[in-house]
Amino acid sequence: MACEQWRGKLDAYADGELDPAETRGLGAHLPGCSTCAADLLQRVQLKRSVQAAGRRYSASPELRNRISTVLATKIGASKIGASKPRRPMGWYWQILAVPALLLLILSIGVNLYLGRENARRQRVYSELADLHVAALASASPVDVISTDRHTVKPWFQGKIPFTFNLPELQASPFTLLGGRVTYLAQTPGAHLIYQVRKHEISVFIFQDRIFEDRGTDPATLPSGPAHAASFNEESWTQNGLRYFVIGDAGAEDLQALSKLLRDAG
Repeated sequence: MACEQWRGKLDAYADGELDPAETRGLGAHLPGCSTCAADLLQRVQLKRSVQAAGRRYSASPELRNRISTVLATKIGASKIGASKPRRPMGWYWQILAVPALLLLILSIGVNLYLGRENARRQRVYSELADLHVAALASASPVDVISTDRHTVKPWFQGKIPFTFNLPELQASPFTLLGGRVTYLAQTPGAHLIYQVRKHEISVFIFQDRIFEDRGTDPATLPSGPAHAASFNEESWTQNGLRYFVIGDAGAEDLQALSKLLRDAG
């Protein structure tokens, strides 16, 4: 009966389109239902394959420039052929037109830059949300199972090209379930999973420079709280590492866990 209630909402869950209450309900159902977890994992893998295929065949900057040049030439030629002779503008209006044109070009350039950066930023968050969902839907969400930070941290040595510190969780509501190696932009990073009141929270740690390598300015990745799809998020940079905390737990829980991680770093 529970499967019938949730099966029709797996696609919306994978796309982050469920409301917070349904997201928490389905998230609580998945760990105990291998059928729904397997179906969800298949959907997430298909979604990531489609995203990768879409980026693989994007037009190169050289091709875009060639098309723009051809179009500009043809449009300019058609306007010349159809236009009637006009009286030349006076020198006064020409002087006024130059700064207005420069301002227009600058405005268009800024908007295009911000649009591209926003698309890249959203792509990063979408990939992290997919990794979070895929891990929870997997039969083995972590490769090293331990609540002891002194066991989990050494396990990553030699598997990722950096080290990090983990907080002491005594007197806190959080439990460390374990960790695994994950990949973003084909670069390895750490994926830790914490639990608080039956909610799983993913902590992703990557070298900050990989976002520059993939064309995303780290400065455009917001620090502090954020909201992506049906999940709350926290993100910050510390000691050359970029931290992402994502989950369907309350924003105050993510902020508390983020503070523990910052203090440990």
